[in-house]
Amino acid sequence: MKMLSLIAILTVSQMGAADRVSKMYKDQLQLVEQDMVGLARAMPAEKYGFAPSGESFKNARTFGEQVRHVATLIYMTAAIVLDEKSPYGPGKNDNGPDGIESKAQIIKYLEGSIAYARRAMASLSPKNQLDLLNTYFGPMPRVAVAAGITYHSFDHYGQMVVYARMNGIVPPASQRR
Repeated sequence: MKMLSLIAILTVSQMGAADRVSKMYKDQLQLVEQDMVGLARAMPAEKYGFAPSGESFKNARTFGEQVRHVATLIYMTAAIVLDEKSPYGPGKNDNGPDGIESKAQIIKYLEGSIAYARRAMASLSPKNQLDLLNTYFGPMPRVAVAAGITYHSFDHYGQMVVYARMNGIVPPASQRR
C-alpha cells in the first residue's frame, strides 16, 4: 500500500511539473495574443497599408504585412515545436499567403496562428523540453524554439506600436484601465 501511495505521489508530482512547463509558455503566448490581436483590432482598416516613409524606412513592411509576418512565423515556429509541417509556408517576404489582405482576413490569420501555437505550447513537458529540434539556425532545444514565438512577436509588436502612434492610435495595452 505504501508503494502504491508513493507511485501516486510521484505521478501527480510529474504531472504538476509538466503542467508548469507548458503553462509558462502558454502564459507567454497569452500576452502575445492580448497585445498583438488588441493592436491589430485597434488599427483602422484603412491604415493596414501604412508604412513609415523616408530613407530609413525603405522597404519597411506595412502594418498589415507586419501582422501577417508575425502570424506566419508563429505558424512556422509552432510547427517546429510540434515536429510537423506548418499549415502555411513563408510566402513572399515571409509574410504568408498573398490572398490574405483585408483587416478581417489578417486578424483571422493571426488568431489562427495563436490557436495553433497554443497546441504547440501545450505539448511542452519536462521530458521533451530539451529535445534538440532542427531549425533554420541549427539544432535548438524545443523550449528555445517555443520562446522564439514570444520574442519575435514582440519585436514586431514594437514596430507596430510605432506605426499605430504615428497614426494617432494608442495601443490598447498602453491605455489606462
